[in-house]
Amino acid sequence: MTEQTVLDRQIREYLLPQCFNAAVRAGAAIMKIYKKDDYDINLKSDHTPITIADRMAHNTIKECLGPTRIPVLSEEGREMLYDERRNWEMFFVVDPLDGTKEFIKGNNEFTVNIALVMNNECIASALYVPYHRKMYVAAKGLGAYLISNVEPAEESALSQGQIEDKLERLPLASAAHEGFRVAVSRSHQTPETHQRIDQMRAEHPDLQLIEQGSSYKFCLLAEGTIDYYIRTTNTYEWDTAAGELILSEAGGSTLSYPDGKALCYNKEDLRNPWFEARSANCKL
Repeated sequence: MTEQTVLDRQIREYLLPQCFNAAVRAGAAIMKIYKKDDYDINLKSDHTPITIADRMAHNTIKECLGPTRIPVLSEEGREMLYDERRNWEMFFVVDPLDGTKEFIKGNNEFTVNIALVMNNECIASALYVPYHRKMYVAAKGLGAYLISNVEPAEESALSQGQIEDKLERLPLASAAHEGFRVAVSRSHQTPETHQRIDQMRAEHPDLQLIEQGSSYKFCLLAEGTIDYYIRTTNTYEWDTAAGELILSEAGGSTLSYPDGKALCYNKEDLRNPWFEARSANCKL
């Protein structure tokens, strides 16, 4: 049995279920707070909001992933200097509540992102959309999948077999559609975003613009529900790692814009470049 085969088995039998259950438990913590009266909102040093739901989801994930003894790089965790993490061979990169602005607005567009990174490349991920009860999972070389009707559960403890019984391969045949659908961030748009959209509209007069919050956009690309996504404002590694692998394993791609390079992880500066993402059937 090769080293890669052993790793693939460990991911499928142990690490991916850990990610799945951590995301579901975090989703339960978030939904207990969602649309209640007090989110305990504060501003972080970068002037982005953080709520009690972000903190509770972070604590839940950290506790759930603790037994793996794999380091966790979380948006809501303590700042980790590059010297501390530069030699990590494997780590989790986590956004406990992606789309905090959408959570605060109450429009249901928020996710839990958990990715396992090895040698600076994402190799497994779970991305949960708790309001819609949808879970997306992927492992490098093993495909990307949707699991529907996943209820937020504080004690989620599904096994590999229980998870694999529910898998639906991505992209979805049911997502086939006419026209060209382009996603943009609901809360983060720039003139460069609209310039790129105008370029594509010249090639695709039937272009339909869809505003969508959080990394759920990657999931819709992986499904085939939308065709293209452009981002020309700041994002961080925890915003893209889980979704990028799900899209890649569904046959799509995410590349820096406009120079078309692969995204990489555990950089000294955790910010991503601008990027564009395409579904498996995107024709550009």
